[in-house]
Amino acid sequence: MIQAAFDYDNDDRIIGFKLTGHADSGPYGSDIVCSAVSALSISTVNGLVAVASIKPVVVAKQAEGGFLSLRMPPVDDYILDRISQALLQSFQNGLLDVEKQYSKYIRIN
Repeated sequence: MIQAAFDYDNDDRIIGFKLTGHADSGPYGSDIVCSAVSALSISTVNGLVAVASIKPVVVAKQAEGGFLSLRMPPVDDYILDRISQALLQSFQNGLLDVEKQYSKYIRIN
């Protein structure tokens, strides 16, 4: 099962997340839950870098049972902060949608 956890600051802004585990909802290469989570997470990281010009701290350890963590650096620019929060909240919403349909394979804490 994929476990997802989000970290927030005192203003309820998302400042990081961690994904662990594998969905195991299908054979390797055909696992729709893993594919969805991978696409959402990679798009979010790429969006933060390419759209918001933010370089988060990202750690990925595929060999250790599936692991991806992201930690946001401080963002002083209001517009870039809003863009980054929109991307992170969209990622969270996407994961929640996947969880609604495939709760046997993904859990969001």
